[in-house]
Amino acid sequence: MKTAEYLDRLLLCYGDTFDIYMPYQIHGKEYPAYGYFFSSEERYVLVREANMWTANRHEHILFMEVDKIEEETIKEAADIIETYLEPELVRAGRKYPDKDHMYSYLTVAILSEKAIDRDVVKKISRYQFERGYLFNFRGFSQGNLICASMEDEKIVSNYQGKRMKKMYQGIFADVHEGKKTFSQACKEEGIEPFKQQ
Repeated sequence: MKTAEYLDRLLLCYGDTFDIYMPYQIHGKEYPAYGYFFSSEERYVLVREANMWTANRHEHILFMEVDKIEEETIKEAADIIETYLEPELVRAGRKYPDKDHMYSYLTVAILSEKAIDRDVVKKISRYQFERGYLFNFRGFSQGNLICASMEDEKIVSNYQGKRMKKMYQGIFADVHEGKKTFSQACKEEGIEPFKQQ
């Protein structure tokens, strides 16, 4: 199995709820895809103008394809979370996110052709990033790393990324079974992924 086949099926799982951008550039480097999810919940009394509170939830995920995950790959993923996803997409260059921000999950999914070495597995599992805003009155951001290796069909993540492991593991079986992919769904429905502005 190739990373491109795996990614094509994986994007279909995200495509129902995420806006998928293909390709996506960060700091002058092109990545195969990026996904964005947003939801908002409001509570109000009788009419919308009497809004009691609003909570906005965001998820950002960048997909990377590599031949083999090395320590440098993990540093690159951490750098993307800490110098692009969090400051530019969550805070838009400001000191804090918007006032109704509740949380932002920032994920880098790394797809590798080759198996992941044991020392790199440790680096992935130990990665942590969490940032609160105004004592969490403006919510928080959390960094997730999740990695899939095609050679041995294994999934590795940091602690925060564990909630995604079951879905990522299931993609291997989906590809083997020839289930529908993102590109097939786009072709059938006559749509294209979003383009980065």
